[in-house]
Amino acid sequence: MKHIVWLIMAMALFVSACAEDKTGAEEESAQEMKQEQTADHDETEQPQEENEASAVRRQVQSEQNQSTAPLYQIDTETSSVLPIDDKATEKAVLPTIDDAPDEYALEMANTLESLEAKAIFFVNGHFLNSPEEQEILKQIHGMGFEIGNHTNSHSYLPDLPDKEQKEEIISLNDKVKKIIGERPRFFRPPNGANTDFTKQFIKDEGMVSMNWTYGYDWEEEYQSKEAITEVMLETEYLRNGANLLMHDREWTAAALEDIVTGLREQGYNIVDPDSIKTIE
Repeated sequence: MKHIVWLIMAMALFVSACAEDKTGAEEESAQEMKQEQTADHDETEQPQEENEASAVRRQVQSEQNQSTAPLYQIDTETSSVLPIDDKATEKAVLPTIDDAPDEYALEMANTLESLEAKAIFFVNGHFLNSPEEQEILKQIHGMGFEIGNHTNSHSYLPDLPDKEQKEEIISLNDKVKKIIGERPRFFRPPNGANTDFTKQFIKDEGMVSMNWTYGYDWEEEYQSKEAITEVMLETEYLRNGANLLMHDREWTAAALEDIVTGLREQGYNIVDPDSIKTIE
């Protein structure tokens, strides 16, 4: 009889232990599944959270820029950068880079960023057709550089009817907005050639038009690092308010650091395009 009682008790203990092991295993499995789901959820949400944080940072920066009174304005006749009400007291010049983003725009942006110098990159639509080109524009804009409109195909505007002039401008504005989320605030006509129609249309689009005060890098004799550096720093046209025209070219990219450094050594401040008055 005692053997039977002990046998029953042993069987009861064994069943109880099995039940506890099963419950523990189920709880452990459920916990592991929950952790995996949480990890998957975190991995899914992280890019969205990063994008939202980046958007918030850009919005804050934009509001700060808008709340700061502009220091400069573009002279409509000469394209010089003029101080507003003597708020800007230092000598200043504005670097601009046309025909971007071709082969060297990102390299030039990296150079400028390393020097803590700003510039306007005037872009063409025919350089923004591939995903790779669009990604380069995103990177340049993400580094804090102003993106300007240099028309979709770099056509000579006076040769085009009004409808095509409009399309050259607005199609690029739409393309840039789709890529970086902002429409250009500045416009530069190819070859510096505006028309009465484009002058008015640019204003209607809320953009400031500008040409330049000097530039040389498209001329054959200045297509080397040494030659373009020398002329950009020693020309008689280098003066307070100069609007410097450069292009997305190998020799200019190679010379850019020396040009910016040389300008500063001569006492020139590099204008931040955010400090230029735009059309509200």
